[in-house]
Order: sequence, then C-alpha cells, then structure tokens
Amino acid sequence: MKNFINISDLSSKELRSIIEEAKIRKLNRKNFNKSAPDNDKPFEGKSMAMIFEKPSTRTRMSFDIAVKQLGGSSIILNPDGIHYGKGDETLKDTAKVLTEYVDIVMLRTASHKNLEEFGKHLGIPIINGLSDQSHPCQVMSDILTFEEIKGGIENKTISWLGDGNNNMSNSLIEAAGKLNFNLVIGCPQKYSPGKKILTWAKKNKVSLKVTKKPEEAVKDSDCVMTDKWVSMNDKVNKKLKKKDLKKYQVNKKLMKLAKSEAIFMHCLPVGRGEEVTDEVIDGEQSVVWKQALNRVHAQKSIINWCLD
Repeated sequence: MKNFINISDLSSKELRSIIEEAKIRKLNRKNFNKSAPDNDKPFEGKSMAMIFEKPSTRTRMSFDIAVKQLGGSSIILNPDGIHYGKGDETLKDTAKVLTEYVDIVMLRTASHKNLEEFGKHLGIPIINGLSDQSHPCQVMSDILTFEEIKGGIENKTISWLGDGNNNMSNSLIEAAGKLNFNLVIGCPQKYSPGKKILTWAKKNKVSLKVTKKPEEAVKDSDCVMTDKWVSMNDKVNKKLKKKDLKKYQVNKKLMKLAKSEAIFMHCLPVGRGEEVTDEVIDGEQSVVWKQALNRVHAQKSIINWCLD
C-alpha cells in the first residue's frame, strides 16, 4: 500500500514512472469519448471515496473523470454530510469504516494534519487532493504539461511569482529537488518559503533561488507560474496581501523578460487583473487549459501507482 501525500515522499524514479505512464495513457486515448474507459480498465470493480473539506472544481471533476476512465467508480463525500472527525465519531473511526467500503481515498483538506491523521488509520491508500502545506497532484500535472510542450524538465528554469510560502511553492520546491530543474521564486521577504521547506531544499541540494525582484525571477525563464494571491480559508488581511504582492503581477511586460518561447501556467481559479492580466492568461503563451485537462491524466497514473 502506497500513499501519495507529498512529492518528497517519492523517489525520483517513482515520480518519473508516474509522469511517463500519464503520457502513454493520454496518447492511447486519442479519439476516445471523454468518459470512455481506457482499454485496460485497471480500476474496474474498484471505487474511490473523495472527501472535500474545501470547495473544488478541477480536483472534483478531474478525479471523478480519472476514476471513470480507469474503469472504476467514485463516491463524493462532504464532511457536513458524514461523521468526519465530529463529536460523535473520531477521524480514526471514520477512516476504519471507509477502509471496509472502498479501495482508495482522496482528501482535499484545509489541514495537512487531518490528512496525516486520517491516512494513519486507513488500511487503504490515500491521495492528497490539496492541503494547506502541499498540492502534489497539481504539480505533477504541471510537469506533465511542461514536458508535453517543452520536452524534459531537467535543467530547465521555472519561475514562481507571488506568495512563496504556500502549498504550490512547497510542492514545486520538492519537485525541483526530485526532478532536477531550476526554481526561482519571486516574492516579498514576508512571503518567502518557510524554514522547514528551505531546510529540506538545502539538504537535498535543490537548485532554488529566492529573490524580491520579479524581473530577476522571470529573466530567461522557460515557464512562468503564479497562483491566486488569497486562497480559500486564508486567514489574512486580503487587502494588505494584495497590496504587498501587486508588483509581482504577471503581465506582458514581465513575460517579455522570460525566454521568447516561455509558457505561462496557473493552477486556477484565477484572480484576473490581480496575479495575472487577461492579456497573459488568454494569450498565446498561456497553457492553463491544458494544465487543467492534464489533472485527469496525471491523477490516473497516481491512482495506479498507489494501488500497484
């Protein structure tokens, strides 16, 4: 049994095998209907429980479709509609019950501690659909998208602008260490990556640079990435944070400092006119819709890896 919680938990070889399987499965689906199952139906007769503590569009849809394409079924659960760590039932007991009902669980949570606690008591694999500390499924999809367009990511340069201390930046740092690409984070000092992830990066010799200058962050980059400045459940002064990050907006002027063939990525949902302009996200360098689609293919391979 294997869990998919953080990118740092897997070896470089395991991550590479997931990405390569995703490429093959996507290629083999040419001319298939969107919900038609893959020819081998590896998840046939199996089911996934998906628990959403936080609202979701892409994670909910992409996992549901991924399971269908693998030949299985999914059950979507809302914590308000089940006994889930409430006064009348512990997370431990809920986990033990789900172990008897389904083959794998996906949890999208506001608390990484909930994810680890739940996973500890499950007798089946668990996938991190997003937590406050990491977003590994999204980053795997991003790498798949990058390699489809630009070729191998090794030794390429990825730029991240905005909040350098969130779940996406944490998972990108881990991916940079495992898959050997250069990561440059452009952010204000107060939004720099946390001590824990920086310690991990240093120990694992990650090619990581953190700068306060957005122009320096994107110079000669192969891919420019950003995220919504204020995420769901962020307990911050929203106006102040947006003011702090204003100069890190990805616009046409900033994109011109990256390589001429650089691509733009955003994990969505987007704050148009805030972290990115319409001109960029709707422009020729943007690959955000391909990113969204590739969540399906990356997650199919993650499910297979967990159950292998």
